[in-house]
Amino acid sequence: MYKMKYTNQTDDVYGIKAAGSKKKTFVLWREVVMAYAAPAIMAGIGGLVTADRSLQIGALTTIGGASALMALMIGLLLRSRVGHIRWVIGAPHLVVVGVFALAGSSFGLCAAWMTSGLLEFMIPSNHLAWVGRVWIDFPLSGFLASTIVTWRWRLAATTNFSSKRRRKK
Repeated sequence: MYKMKYTNQTDDVYGIKAAGSKKKTFVLWREVVMAYAAPAIMAGIGGLVTADRSLQIGALTTIGGASALMALMIGLLLRSRVGHIRWVIGAPHLVVVGVFALAGSSFGLCAAWMTSGLLEFMIPSNHLAWVGRVWIDFPLSGFLASTIVTWRWRLAATTNFSSKRRRKK
């Protein structure tokens, strides 16, 4: 008889490490999926509890969509050269997360301003009830998504950076 070596193929595909492993990986598509799903589910539950139909619809459209888009943009930004800038790696964790959270909420506010202004110019506002929601949904989604993605990226970056530094010594 032969012995079959057990290998878990999901370790390689998804970057999942053993329970005791200290190496953390940052996978952008997982962050984007979670950035859509988490706020959409929570807002959907809130819409069900309060029987607010606009919140239920907003959970799947403006809230989840804006969060996913912001997570994608921030993740791509951090994986590019911006993530290798000295102050992003060297500054305290909370400072980096705070700067990106402010940038995310500011971008969400600009997106809400552009969306509401453009849509009211093109389509009368009485036909689109969700346009009034973007003033809350976009900045809040931008803040939450950029905070979470930056926090998780920074944990992975400092873990990988410190493990590389230890190997060089």
